[in-house]
Amino acid sequence: MTAKATISAIRFGTGLSPRYPAPADAAALMAGLDAPDEAARRFPMQSFEARRVTADAFQTLRRQMKSDRSNAEVKARLKAAGKEMDAGTARDAMNFLSRGIHSPAPLRERLTWFWADHFTVRARPRALRGAVTNYVEDAIRPHVAGRFGAMLRAVVTHPMMLEYLDQSRSFGPNSPVGLKKGRGVNENLAREMLELHTLGVGGPYDQQDVKQMALLLTGLYADLGRGFTYRRNIAEPGTKTVLGQRFGGKRPAIEDIHAALEMLARHPATARHLARKLAVHFLGPAPPDDLIEAMAGAYLAGGDDLRAMTAAMLDHPAAWEPLGTKARRPLEFIVAAYRALDPEEEALHRMKRKDRQRSIFGPLSVMGQPFQQPSAPNGWPEEDEAWITPQAMAARIQWAMAVPSEVHRDLPDPRLFLETALADAADGRLRFAVSAAETRWEGVGLVLASPAFNRR
Repeated sequence: MTAKATISAIRFGTGLSPRYPAPADAAALMAGLDAPDEAARRFPMQSFEARRVTADAFQTLRRQMKSDRSNAEVKARLKAAGKEMDAGTARDAMNFLSRGIHSPAPLRERLTWFWADHFTVRARPRALRGAVTNYVEDAIRPHVAGRFGAMLRAVVTHPMMLEYLDQSRSFGPNSPVGLKKGRGVNENLAREMLELHTLGVGGPYDQQDVKQMALLLTGLYADLGRGFTYRRNIAEPGTKTVLGQRFGGKRPAIEDIHAALEMLARHPATARHLARKLAVHFLGPAPPDDLIEAMAGAYLAGGDDLRAMTAAMLDHPAAWEPLGTKARRPLEFIVAAYRALDPEEEALHRMKRKDRQRSIFGPLSVMGQPFQQPSAPNGWPEEDEAWITPQAMAARIQWAMAVPSEVHRDLPDPRLFLETALADAADGRLRFAVSAAETRWEGVGLVLASPAFNRR
């Protein structure tokens, strides 16, 4: 029988490590989540606001360059600004990955990844490429063990989400700007909020609720120059009715949007939708109904308590059933491999750009999960079939055989590495194959390419 510590590290963490002890049980996992955020302290990232200011300066220089291409001073400043922006993007990406590799409380990392995927965004302008990391840092990470309503508000008013779902191009038809310019409402954010973020597909809403929610959300606006603002002159006046509740009045106000978000966050359908999604992600495609009810009940008992919902999941017997019910996504696979290989904390930061591309970002794309670039607002798929494909598995095997020797000039004894990476989750056949490997790189590669390591 696999020990709870092994299950906790593989199913609920970012993998086993020779440096950080695996949490012994549910209580240890929650204690790590409740502790100060040590990983964020050791691997700090810039805020989105700092990133926005840098990006705005870059865009300003680009506009100047277009109007006067012969200006050598502007050209030099633009080049320097681009280098500074790219360096910040790389530094934040490496810190994002380093947290998973070196965190003493990796459940926080897994929850951050999960909720970032739940509230998927993609960067569109060149100036904000890579800023998804900063969005996650500001809007997601502070709330993973807090209130869902607080996370929902932070996400819905964040420039990255407003840009991604075209909310800044949504105008109340009867607003001053809407009447003057003939602009109309965009329903993207309202639809995804009800269908993906809160009530779920098949939830207790209809198209009229989507339309009313879209009207209520008008006024939310963001641009690169100012960040987020609430613009009353593009907000639809009058009362809107969502799920039978009335919001707003003659004079639009952002507080009406906040009230609607609180209503959605505390709705029983939202609780069940979030509980099922979280359980499917961590435990497998068919979580028991009593687990979902326990998780949703704990969430609602605290208002909209994500910590209580996570604790309820960990307290259920299904959480500790044998491993192997889910495939590790490519990001999980690479982070877990690095965590087991245990590089120095600054190792990723010392990588040259071409080495990062060859060892991390290129392989992630070939394996099917380009870094922070999901193809749709519903995020990355949960089904194993999306990740266990011939091309993706070939890429994992190639990575397992090539990259470890780049991390360590002297690879560990494969038999010892097997204990580090899988402990008692390794079966007899894998132990025999690893012990029979002719070279260390082959033995380590066998561990990382094994079904046991590629599942959780």
